[in-house]
Amino acid sequence: MEKQVSAGQEHAPVNWITTVLFFTTGLAALTLVPWYGVAHGYSLGAWISFGLIMAATGLSITAGYHRLWAHRTYQAHWSVRVLLMLFGTMQLENSILIWASQHRDHHRFVDDLDRDPYSAKRGFWFSHIGWMLRNYPSGEPDFSNAKDLQRDKIVMFQHRYYVPLVLLMNIGVPVFLGWLVGDLWGVFLLVSVARLVLNHHFTFFINSLAHIWGRQPYTDENTARDNPLLAVLTYGEGYHNFHHIFQNDYRNGVKWWQWDPTKWVIAALSGVGLASNLKRVPALWIQRAELGMQFKRMERVLQRRGMAAEQLELLKKRVTEEYAAFKKALDEWTRVRDEWYANRKAHLLQKWEEVSFRSRLREIEYRLHMQRKRLQVMSRAFA
Repeated sequence: MEKQVSAGQEHAPVNWITTVLFFTTGLAALTLVPWYGVAHGYSLGAWISFGLIMAATGLSITAGYHRLWAHRTYQAHWSVRVLLMLFGTMQLENSILIWASQHRDHHRFVDDLDRDPYSAKRGFWFSHIGWMLRNYPSGEPDFSNAKDLQRDKIVMFQHRYYVPLVLLMNIGVPVFLGWLVGDLWGVFLLVSVARLVLNHHFTFFINSLAHIWGRQPYTDENTARDNPLLAVLTYGEGYHNFHHIFQNDYRNGVKWWQWDPTKWVIAALSGVGLASNLKRVPALWIQRAELGMQFKRMERVLQRRGMAAEQLELLKKRVTEEYAAFKKALDEWTRVRDEWYANRKAHLLQKWEEVSFRSRLREIEYRLHMQRKRLQVMSRAFA
């Protein structure tokens, strides 16, 4: 991706707090952590502590900071929110209020050089870490987009007492675990240094690599990509192309086979009554996005192929008609579904009317299924 420069933002003042933090933790991870391992070795308890805290902090960002607070894709019991807040604090990625506000700006202004806090169009380095090393105007949080978070007592408690909570979670917790397993320095170096650096860069990969490297099965109107490798490193966040078009869905890996532990954790919490109102995009909307991209790819292939103009126009007409029929049927399905919901809400739906609505929906869904099959066959033929 070609780097683009935002006018007036290249000489922003240095943010010394984040610069010193990233430099010192990175240097310690490259020197002290391996030196201690060679000189003294790490106990099994230290490695178990490392794994547990790495998972807890990573999931607290994905399930907490991101899907719960930034996007409101579900609701959680107060006890879950407290745990997500505490272990999210341990990640040292700023308070929930600031993180979520900046992330909402990222979605609203994605790829805009002046308003997207970590626009990938300004290059890998900027979107990965550079945007935090200077006080760029694009990174200044605007809490006008986070009024709901300012009413959240847990969010505001963390925001007010962020520094004491950071010290508690990044010094107090590792020291306690080190005392518990009898390996104080081993646990501290693995949990507070190595774990922190790894989790930082795994998270940062979503802002950088997930906008540069991968596929775009749902939309090409922004730089976001789906990348299964990044999904493994980030507890399911790597399916970023889906997320940018359907940001209100609690899932990122929407297919059953896609690696998305965050989705599974949220679903498990819902199963035991600790989470509710899990938002899901209707499957037909997802199919519409996928078919829209397949249609675009077919058009590009047809344009590149050397065939007679008359044959080319005939194929383009057929593909266009099929896609138009799909969209028309989907609009009809949406209208019937909304009418059904409205009538149910008003308590006006009699039993025979409900059967009629269900029959109409099933008939439209069958037409959509057949149209989608035809478009998929045509797509494979032109691949």
